[in-house]
Amino acid sequence: MLWHEGKILNGSEALLTVNDRGVSLGDGLFETLSAFNGKAFLKNEHIARMKASADYFAIPFDQKKIERAIDELSESNKEPCVIRVTLTRGVSERGLSFPKDPKPAIFASRSAWSVTLAFQKISLATSSIRRNATSPTSTHKTLSYLDNVMAHAEAQKNQADDALMLDQDGHVVSTSMANLFALSGRELLTPQRGTLLPGIIRGFVIETAPKLGLTVVEKHLHLRDLLAADLVFTTNSVRLMTMITMIDGNTLKQKSTDQYLDLENALKDRLFADTSYRI
Repeated sequence: MLWHEGKILNGSEALLTVNDRGVSLGDGLFETLSAFNGKAFLKNEHIARMKASADYFAIPFDQKKIERAIDELSESNKEPCVIRVTLTRGVSERGLSFPKDPKPAIFASRSAWSVTLAFQKISLATSSIRRNATSPTSTHKTLSYLDNVMAHAEAQKNQADDALMLDQDGHVVSTSMANLFALSGRELLTPQRGTLLPGIIRGFVIETAPKLGLTVVEKHLHLRDLLAADLVFTTNSVRLMTMITMIDGNTLKQKSTDQYLDLENALKDRLFADTSYRI
């Protein structure tokens, strides 16, 4: 199901022309949200992140239209779903220069969400593709997503579920689709900002952890830190929290399960409070 210019469209209808910069240059942004009982989970946080990125890239941002797209797709059916909303800079002449009078394109899609996606256990394989600290595509959710696509494909080729991505100095950054955390005693370690996308569920976990007696430490992490940790997990807005059981064929410890379950239950409680949906 698609939303474009205030209308719900069939999936086969074309939305963009070939000279839209989102198509020709990857010049645009997107957000992916889960929705339950007709309500998008943590919608305001997603919109705020998208607006911050739009401001950074000087893409005009129509917040009311973005909200309308999310709401109308969420409310079209009470079944759990995934909403993806996309913003491009719009049509321009050939070349890299910004259009003088940009007319951004906004469209959104709705697809099914399954409870089998959430709170799973998966394996990782370290990717040969490195995150670039100087590139804004590392820290913003842009349409330039080929690094993630190819890292994920490489992981699958190596019989893993997702890719562990490092920066150019060998520090752990994220997976191809999620933020990373490691529990070590009462400390909750997570890579510091610089080359990572600041995830919405990541933000929730960082905010919630101290209330559960955990000390959040944002620092440079190495692969050895993950291998030595009591428990490693990831967060994103579709899979919510995912426990990592293996990295590069090395089985990980799963000692701090009580702390992990406390965080998981806090996230489930927030989901229920916001959407009345119970997992």
